[in-house]
Amino acid sequence: MKIYSFSLGMMHSNCYLLENDGKALLIDPGDSGDFLLEKILSLKLDLVGIVATHGHFDHIMAAGEIQLSYPRLPLFIHPSDIFLLKRAVETANHFLGYDPVVVPISLTKSLDIGTCLIANFTFNLIHTPGHTPGSCVLYFKEDKALFSGDTLFKSGIGRYDFSYSDKELLKYSLKTILKLPIDTEVYSGHGVGTSIEDERGIISKFF
Repeated sequence: MKIYSFSLGMMHSNCYLLENDGKALLIDPGDSGDFLLEKILSLKLDLVGIVATHGHFDHIMAAGEIQLSYPRLPLFIHPSDIFLLKRAVETANHFLGYDPVVVPISLTKSLDIGTCLIANFTFNLIHTPGHTPGSCVLYFKEDKALFSGDTLFKSGIGRYDFSYSDKELLKYSLKTILKLPIDTEVYSGHGVGTSIEDERGIISKFF
């Protein structure tokens, strides 16, 4: 599996395009839908899925635009974060200082927690609430890759000061993912990559 990483939008959110035998899986399309569509086209890939690690606007803003080209392709997201999609423009205005043009997401669908199969992509979906109620991470065991959204960063963890966040749940979620093999590479929602080995002591720094 090949992994392309793009830092998008004013929040510099990481979007990941995964390539596997001509198929593509998009994780956290936070902005620049036209750029992502052009990238998929230039690589001659068949987009088979769009997954959001959580519902914050800076991780989903391009999903609706992409669905204009792929109208039958849902945005896979945990149902507990659907409420965040409905307030995406309002929240974007709060953080960015203006109302961005956001194409509404036309179709959403939930994935079962545990082993997931989207076309030829197999991964383990782990529910990691705390930052948001529906935060999830995607673990690709064979590729030793974890897409952690805003739950875990290099030397950092997700915010838990929102009204819907939960500090204790986040702590439990971190304990869960830090049990993964130490050679697992972590691809987070912001910033540079890290590994489970490098972040093993992260909980003691924040709790």
